[in-house]
Amino acid sequence: MSNWVENEGLSIFVIFMWLGLNVFLFVFYYFQYDRPSKFYYTRELLGPCLALARAPAACLNFNCMLILLPVCRNLLSFLRGSSACCSVRIRRQLDRNLTFHKLVAWMIALHTTIHTIAHLFNVEWLVNARNENKSSIETALSDLGDHGNESYLNFARKKLPNPAGGLYVAFTTLAGLTGVIITLCLILIITSSTKTIRRSYFEVFWFTHHLFVIFFAGLVFHGFGRIVRGQTAASLKVHKPEECAGNWTQWGELPSCPIPEFAGNPPMTWKWIVAPMILYVFERLVRFWRSQQKVVITKVVTHPFQTYELQMKKKGFKMEVGQYIFVQCPAVSMLEWHPFTLTSAPEEDYFSIHIRIVGDWTEGVAKVCGCDKQEFQEAWKLPKIAVDGPFGTASEDVFSYEIVMLVGAGIGVTPFASVLKSVWYKYCNDAINLRLKKIYFYWLCRDTHAFEWFADLLQSLETQMQEKNNAEFLSYNIYLTGWDESQATHFTVHHDEEKDVITGLKQKTLYGRPNWENEFKTIASQHPSSRIGVFLCGPEALADTLSKMSISNSEADPRGVHFIFNKENF
Repeated sequence: MSNWVENEGLSIFVIFMWLGLNVFLFVFYYFQYDRPSKFYYTRELLGPCLALARAPAACLNFNCMLILLPVCRNLLSFLRGSSACCSVRIRRQLDRNLTFHKLVAWMIALHTTIHTIAHLFNVEWLVNARNENKSSIETALSDLGDHGNESYLNFARKKLPNPAGGLYVAFTTLAGLTGVIITLCLILIITSSTKTIRRSYFEVFWFTHHLFVIFFAGLVFHGFGRIVRGQTAASLKVHKPEECAGNWTQWGELPSCPIPEFAGNPPMTWKWIVAPMILYVFERLVRFWRSQQKVVITKVVTHPFQTYELQMKKKGFKMEVGQYIFVQCPAVSMLEWHPFTLTSAPEEDYFSIHIRIVGDWTEGVAKVCGCDKQEFQEAWKLPKIAVDGPFGTASEDVFSYEIVMLVGAGIGVTPFASVLKSVWYKYCNDAINLRLKKIYFYWLCRDTHAFEWFADLLQSLETQMQEKNNAEFLSYNIYLTGWDESQATHFTVHHDEEKDVITGLKQKTLYGRPNWENEFKTIASQHPSSRIGVFLCGPEALADTLSKMSISNSEADPRGVHFIFNKENF
């Protein structure tokens, strides 16, 4: 239980606080419109849908205030790097920024749905009330404003029957038109954010996501339509709706019931979102300034399995292990920026990324970098590259533990290339003061060729640790999760050789998937009373497994072994 609290407690607390505030705002604003005399006559026209439209609107303001904060990467990196205001536990929550961003987006979608449906009923009822010829209080309220010195309550001013009347309101009023625009933008943003679209059609996701600019502009102007109207404070003093509603035929004739006056609610949304919008503008200005700084590609290395490496230099560039950057190649696209984990170490005089060709953009960069050519490429022929970052990730906290488990799946090994390189440099230069005492490294991959570019680093580490008489410092396990029958036969024939037939390492490649229950129990037994950091860069299914293993294999005793789970998100 204690480890569950340590791993998930703060996240659960934040989620419950966020949900609680949503519930509070919904209930509070529901009764703000369902009870006061100010909206007595508005409720006569709209019934319960008045409060059902306004309550989610308040929640929309709150969530739209939050939605931009998790994607302010420079702000999050600043908080991660500020040890004075951001402890290790809080930094782990910052690593879940995209998860929170998605939760807030779904909450916005939920409240938008409620708000839109309620207003669809409101418009239908207002248009119908405007076109009724019968003698009723609804008709009397709808006719207010047709004569001089009267203020209107029903914002459907033209007498057009449904559906023409509803369409007229939707496309000729400021609130209606902006409402249609921001709803369409939200639908496109959410539908293009599904995992299938992001992975297979990243450009579609990227372009539609930038509709958020139109979404927020529409959101600011939406409230200036002032379609929700209530009785003015001055009118309430001389016209009590609870007393005068029954005498609606005599309004203006009875001294105690003069004709009521109405006014629209002042716009409030801009007050909620102006601060995060300004913050995000500064965020984009910082990104733009960074992107204009010169980046020089010093080397392009072609690796097997359609993977290539870009080694670059940039004045003033400083990084920590496991961080990532966003890369733009104007020769391929002037607009697209793609995230890549840095595979170099802070101790090196360059920074590098490994790119696997999996789409049009990565293939385009490979071509302009000359990866498809055999001859040597002159440096001046290499394309211009823009870099934004680096930005912090969970891997930065590796050196905060004495014992760590590093788990990479496929290309997810890239952040650990940076970590292992940095460990190598630190161990060579100052092994005594290195807090990290033991590394358990796991790499799961489907194809044998994917091991080749990483094998040299592991061989260097393996040799270095043997020379230092500390071969136990690094324990690594490489798992091949996909192979055919001919490969299996080849592996069996060469199994007894000194070095592994795939990687060339002394540690033999394993086949299948790890038994995580056994792995965790073994490590726990070897390191009692330790805090063990578990770091993953891989798919969600593996993340769920490791998170559960971290909790179930930790002891309730605070002095016992505890596994602290961390996952890369970018």
